[in-house]
This record gives sequence, C-alpha cells and structure tokens, in this order.
Amino acid sequence: MSGVWIISENRRQSMEILNIGQQLADKMGTRVSALLYQNREHVEDCINHGADEVMLLPPLSSEQPLESHIPVIIEEARKGEPDLILLPATPRGKNMAALIAARLNVGLVSSCTKIDFNEESKTLVMERLSHGGAAVQKVICTASPAMATIPPRTYETAMPETGRQGNVRDLPPPPASAIKVIERKLKERETKDISEARVVVCVGRGIEKEEDLAIARQFAEVVGGAIGCTRPIAEEFHWLPEELCIGLSGVQIKPDLYFGIGVSGQIQHVTGIRNAKVIAAVNKDDNAPIFKAADFGIIGDLYDVMPKLISELKK
Repeated sequence: MSGVWIISENRRQSMEILNIGQQLADKMGTRVSALLYQNREHVEDCINHGADEVMLLPPLSSEQPLESHIPVIIEEARKGEPDLILLPATPRGKNMAALIAARLNVGLVSSCTKIDFNEESKTLVMERLSHGGAAVQKVICTASPAMATIPPRTYETAMPETGRQGNVRDLPPPPASAIKVIERKLKERETKDISEARVVVCVGRGIEKEEDLAIARQFAEVVGGAIGCTRPIAEEFHWLPEELCIGLSGVQIKPDLYFGIGVSGQIQHVTGIRNAKVIAAVNKDDNAPIFKAADFGIIGDLYDVMPKLISELKK
C-alpha cells in the first residue's frame, strides 16, 4: 500500500493540504489518506474533500503529550509505506514532522511553497524560500516516504465532492510514554489572528511615534482591516505584539488587500506578503523597495496622505 498521507491539527489545515494532496495523488496514480486527531466529526468532510481513507488517532489523556501518537504513526507508516507525508508548517506541525522524519530516517523539506510530481522522472519536486526569501530553493526528493510541511494558506481549500466514498478506521492507542504532562497553560493572544484577515493594514518605521498608530487603526476601521506591522515595530519599539509581525520569520499572510503605511519593503517582509492578491503602499521615498512589489503606490508623506485618504473613504 502506498499513497499521500495528510496529518493535520484542525479542519482548515486538512482542507488546504487535501487540495495539494489530491492533485499529487492524481498525478502519482495513488490515493490520499488523512490522519486525524480524534476529530471524528470531520471524517465525512475529509472524504468529501478528497480523502480516500481516514485514520483516526485515539483520544489522549490529559497527562499524555500529542507526541505520544508518534509511535502509532510510525508503525502505520512502516506497514502502509506512503510515498509522501504532508503536515502543516505550524509550530506543532513542524515538531511532529521532524520527530516522524527522524524515526523513519528520511529527509524533511520544511515550509514548502510549491510541490509537484514529475511524471517523467517519477520524482517529487518541492520548492521553498531560502536566503531570507531572496531565492527559491528547489529540492528533489528521492527517499521514501518524502516528507514536507506546508505553511497555512499556501493552498486554497479543496473543492468538495458530495457522495464520495472512503474507508474509515481507528488506529490503536499509543504505548505508555515516559513523558507526562503536569500542567497545560494556554498562551493568551492579545490580538486576532491576522493570517485570517481579508484586509491587512501594516505599519512600518515610517510611523514616528507610538501614538501615531491611531492613524493606521482609523484607516483599518474604515476599510474593515486588521493591523499588522514590520519587525522593528514589534521587536525594537514594542509598539505592537510580535504575533502581528509580518515577514519571513513572522506571520505569512494571504489577504485580498495588503496596505503598507510607512513600510520600506525589505525582502524579509515582502516574503510574508507575496501571496496577497493586491498590495498597496504609502511611502515618501520613491525608491522604497515596497513599490517594486506593490500593485498600487502613493509617493508622499503618510502624515499628509493618510488623513486625506481616510476622509475620502468616509464619504
């Protein structure tokens, strides 16, 4: 048995990775299997969106870490011999992927922006950003199974097909683990997840004072957007929380509209917005790199331009 395996944490991740998983499985002449963490309510959804098989991992006790599932996944992988295993490039997904790859003694391509199957050479070709986003690295996977993590929102949600049939089976409980969870504390978020926002208003170093963030907030309110920022705003000035930092080492977004206010547009930041449908920016420096990436640009002092733009939009 072989195929493309999808391991995900929630429904949205499953639907996105099933999209590329199904495309690859069609080219490879194989099937798609989804491993779910006790999400029995998503079984039919996964099948309708492209899974030919759903494998359910059993519930864990409060003392068991999520990594307790790894021995079960490894055992299934050795029996099933998948061609490809895909996971989300989230903190948990990356950790799981690294542990699985190490146990299977195979390579792992992290944060893939594109995966394709070369039907002539029968090899999987993966692309990922390198050198701070300035270059694209192409990796050809020869080991089996090939493994990769995919950043959220790299692919659209798979299209549903009602009436699809698929096999469902429960996987055995994991063996006893030497690791015991003593306590769980959820990290409190100060803001909404901007990776979900359809409009993102991003502030850069062109903003001179923290109180001037009010300009961006007012504009975001008018256009129905969420606030984001460049790394200096979060890490150097601490005007906004780090979870709002957009870029290669921060959040990568895919909004319908990105609007940069006083953003210079260094490559590390532009890497995080390259999938935005429309990029617009205001900057007084006509040589600012952001204008090379922008679909629309206004050259001017943001303190002069933004109040006028807000006033016009309110009319």
